[in-house]
Amino acid sequence: MDEYETTTHRVRTEEVIPPQPVVPVVEQPVVVQQPVAAARPVVSDRVVTEREYVASQPTGLEMARRVVGLAFGILQALLILRVILLLLIANRENDIVQFILAVTGPFVAPFRDMFALAQVGNTTGSVFDIAALVALVGWSLVEALVFATLNLGARRNRMVVS
Repeated sequence: MDEYETTTHRVRTEEVIPPQPVVPVVEQPVVVQQPVAAARPVVSDRVVTEREYVASQPTGLEMARRVVGLAFGILQALLILRVILLLLIANRENDIVQFILAVTGPFVAPFRDMFALAQVGNTTGSVFDIAALVALVGWSLVEALVFATLNLGARRNRMVVS
């Protein structure tokens, strides 16, 4: 549930008293009909759920979360594409391959010399870019840190059940 949908729960108790049966009393020779004491009331609980949708503009904090999530999602997708293209020996002359390698290059560069082994290749030209995988993990951790920082200023909605 996001902050635009509020859910209200109300619990209502209703007492239903069944009709009182009339039972004849046979103890005396005279037949007299007396009402019998009412049985315990039957209690019925019903839960009524109402959803209210607020048609308002998202807050600045919510927009910041959306923009950050979109930006990091695009970066992560491009890094995964980089790893796959290098593994499958993509044609580096292709414009799309050049674009993906050029865009992700600056994001992989800080992680390039982190380990002694940055790439694993073979004689066929396939390359397993370990630095790109480490960059994917590193940028995902940065994303989690940014989301945690943004969530510090978020209000928590409390649901009241009465």
